[in-house]
Amino acid sequence: MQKHFLILFAFCFLFVVENEAKVYYVAVAGNDSANSGAIKSPFATITYAQKMVEAGDTIYIRGGIYKMSENQIAHISRIWVYVHLLNKSGAPGKRINYWAYPDEHPVFDLENIKPINQRVFAFDITGSWIHLKGLEVIHTQVTIKSHTQSECFHNEGSNNIYEQLSMHDGQAIGFFLTKGSNNLILNCDAYRNWDYVSENGKGGNTDGFGCHPQPGGKGNVFRGCRAWFNSDDGYDCIRAYETVTFDHCWAFYNGYSTQFQDLGDGNGFKAGGWGLVKDRRVPDTIPMHFIQFCVAVKNRANGFYSNHQPGGSYWYNNSAYLNGTDFNMLNRTADFTADVQGYGHVLKNNLSFAPRTYQTEWIDTTKCTITNNTFSIPLKVSKSDFVSLNESQLSAPRKVDGSLPDITFMHLKKGSKLIDAGTDIGFQFTGKKPDLGAFEQ
Repeated sequence: MQKHFLILFAFCFLFVVENEAKVYYVAVAGNDSANSGAIKSPFATITYAQKMVEAGDTIYIRGGIYKMSENQIAHISRIWVYVHLLNKSGAPGKRINYWAYPDEHPVFDLENIKPINQRVFAFDITGSWIHLKGLEVIHTQVTIKSHTQSECFHNEGSNNIYEQLSMHDGQAIGFFLTKGSNNLILNCDAYRNWDYVSENGKGGNTDGFGCHPQPGGKGNVFRGCRAWFNSDDGYDCIRAYETVTFDHCWAFYNGYSTQFQDLGDGNGFKAGGWGLVKDRRVPDTIPMHFIQFCVAVKNRANGFYSNHQPGGSYWYNNSAYLNGTDFNMLNRTADFTADVQGYGHVLKNNLSFAPRTYQTEWIDTTKCTITNNTFSIPLKVSKSDFVSLNESQLSAPRKVDGSLPDITFMHLKKGSKLIDAGTDIGFQFTGKKPDLGAFEQ
């Protein structure tokens, strides 16, 4: 009996050990051919480390600048160059983690990756149940002079988390999704990205974040993200077959260079659009996107824009300031024959202040639900309503946990008539009623 118990115990112990999640390390001074991947014997590349992982494993990337070279490219397919290709999937409750080592900052510099007439993707993620956290990508290049785009992070998997990523000072789109469902893009920054090589050099295809899911790509959410000084738009979901949610995100100075030179389109949130001609890609049911508790400031064109969408979206508790037009609900007819005043939109508790042209544009108020917005109720907004209008707070450093910084910008001052002026739409609030705008007091 005792012998059988010992054998069973030994079997269970081996099962636990064999199924225990493993941890590997990557470092600037690592070595793929000679090292084991342990903390004192790290690999040199994520590409090599991925060969070792299984569902539930973690790869810690140590701090420092990873100056990428073309001999480190993981995969090339026709015109697409994937510097990193993450094609292994985790499983429910057992994600594969690619995390910055605690309190360290790994930076992937793609300045030296300039393949002629090819598109550069710093990270292409086709696997699912993956979590990337704390990675930074800079200097992603464009070499094609006709219409093109490069990308820092490209998603085609599902149930992935992209957290505390920073994509900046390159020519590429920060984050781009074309396939996959239930992905969370959390507390990420995309800024100072400008493609000055292709087409007319205006960077008209370089957004901070792009989300364009195919049929079935439901549940994709952007939360706590920021986009600024991107040469085109802050956030773009043109040709999205499924609903996309933008929650507590900020967009400012898009469509400009850092010297406020006019560049691309310059919308803060481009939530919708299917082009001007109906084709086979247009779904039978047009999705309604959610844009809620977001902030759009001094974008070249529109702060919040429906972009010829043949249908409406939900716009809740957003704040707009100094945009060309703060809320532009331009729609397209169902047969795509003409642009028309916006219809089917639901706008509640939104705040518009000091736009450069219009508070609202292209809205058919008889065909939308418009409730308790500064532009729909008799309330005059002034500087005295706000604790601060100091725009520099928007780019302040994030908190230690990666969440948005604590700011006073566009927060309502005690005694403002905009406090408790909203309508209850199901979100938590203090006081008798919700406040107007993105910041509840």
